[in-house]
Amino acid sequence: MEIWFSEFHTPDVKHSIRVNRHLYSEESDYQRIDIFDTPEFGRVLTLDGNVVLTERDEFIYDEMITHIPMAVHPDIRDVLVIGAGDGGVVKELARYENIKRIDLVEMDPMVLEACRMYLPENASKLDDSRVHIYFDNALRFIRRCKDEYDLIIVDSTDPFGPSEGYFTREFYGICYNALHDDGIMVNQQGSPFFKHDAEAMQRSHQRIVNLFPVSRVYQAHIPTYAAGYWLFGFSSKKFHPIDDLDAERWESLGLDTQYYTTKLHVGAFYLPAFLEKMLLEVESHN
Repeated sequence: MEIWFSEFHTPDVKHSIRVNRHLYSEESDYQRIDIFDTPEFGRVLTLDGNVVLTERDEFIYDEMITHIPMAVHPDIRDVLVIGAGDGGVVKELARYENIKRIDLVEMDPMVLEACRMYLPENASKLDDSRVHIYFDNALRFIRRCKDEYDLIIVDSTDPFGPSEGYFTREFYGICYNALHDDGIMVNQQGSPFFKHDAEAMQRSHQRIVNLFPVSRVYQAHIPTYAAGYWLFGFSSKKFHPIDDLDAERWESLGLDTQYYTTKLHVGAFYLPAFLEKMLLEVESHN
């Protein structure tokens, strides 16, 4: 008998992956956590029935949310990561020797436990001496922080359910306050393709544009996410994501990547016409 995992991207669209084995299934205080072993995508982590990562394509997301700001800001030392309990973003950050501190705030300790057990490659740098893990509500944690970080990476799940609070004006405001005067915030902005997701993206972008002097959206293509098309937000008090890109400096680090390049970095900010119109629509209301 064949077993398939299916995720509804809309009530009329679903994405299905054939499953070899259901490796893990637990209900935490916050969400249902499942890990599947699949022939095409390797191990797949889902939260409340939504794909968070697969071994096959997680490098795209983790590289694009990490290396874009790292190639722009010349001296990132203190980083706050929100969510990302699987460890993938931390793994990419740990490749940079100049980073002195990585604070990871994850509300659900069971996510870390499951990933340490079944996604050990992803979780491999969670024990790095620079990494400090806090099991806390991110809003409560960041509210105590003022002028503390060079970079904040918001690697939350979609803006529905447990992560809804990470897409509010209040949340972005306390992130702004927690950043140094030249700080950068990068967050996942979801997919712009399906109506429900697109509206959530527009709301989020409008709130960020109201706070940060520099705010741009960039894109990546991730096969297992909705429509295979995903957005990130780059927001900064000082740095522009293209004008301040130091390609020579980043390339001199000799980091081996599977998706990110400095040429792709620039191209990721050139958006299709329908998306530019959606962003201008909310920016013009400011």
